[in-house]
Amino acid sequence: MNVIEAIETRRAVKTYDPEHRLTQQEIDQLFSLAILSPTAFNIQNWRFVAVTDPELRKEISAASWNQAQVTDASLLVILTADLKSWEKNPQRYWKDAPQPVQDYLIPAIHNYYAGKDQVQRDEAMRSCGMAATTLMLTAKALGYDTCPMDGFDFDAVGKLINLPADHVIAMYVVIGKPLEPARPRGGQLPQQEVVINNRFA
Repeated sequence: MNVIEAIETRRAVKTYDPEHRLTQQEIDQLFSLAILSPTAFNIQNWRFVAVTDPELRKEISAASWNQAQVTDASLLVILTADLKSWEKNPQRYWKDAPQPVQDYLIPAIHNYYAGKDQVQRDEAMRSCGMAATTLMLTAKALGYDTCPMDGFDFDAVGKLINLPADHVIAMYVVIGKPLEPARPRGGQLPQQEVVINNRFA
C-alpha cells in the first residue's frame, strides 16, 4: 500500500478482534518507523508505552470510560513525551553530524527550551502528534486499523504506567484487526474553507 492510499483509507475504528495478536516483527516495524517521525532539533522526545499486559489493559480501560478498543485491540500504545529530553545529553542527538553542525545546534537546543515550560509542552504535543500519524499510517500499510484516543483520565493512566514526573501523556493509539469495516466518513469540509491563501481576510 502506498502512502496516498494509506492516508485515504485510514479511519478511526472502534471494534477489534480481541483474539488477534501482532507479531513481534510487526511491532518492531511499527516502532522502527515511528521513531523516524520528525522532532524539533532532533530531540526525539517521544516515549512509546506499548501496553501488552492484559491486567494492566483492563485497569487502563477502566480509566478510559471502559472503551472496548483499549482492551480488544492487538496493541495499545500510550504516546508520552519526555519534557526534559532537550537537556539530557543533547550531544547524542547530533553525534553523527559534522562538528560545525554540533557546535551550532547543541547550544541552540538549550537556548530554545531552557526556562520555557510551555514551549517544552507544546513541542511534546507536536512530536507525539506526528509520531501518532506515522504509527497509524504504518499500521494501515501493514493491513491493520487504528484509533487515536484522548478519552481517558490522564492522571489515573499516568499513575498506572508509572509516568515519570518530567513526562507528559499526549494520547493513545490502538492498533489491531477490525471486526467490521469503518463507517463512512461523516463529511469533510471543503478545501476552500480550510486552506487559506497567504493570510486570513
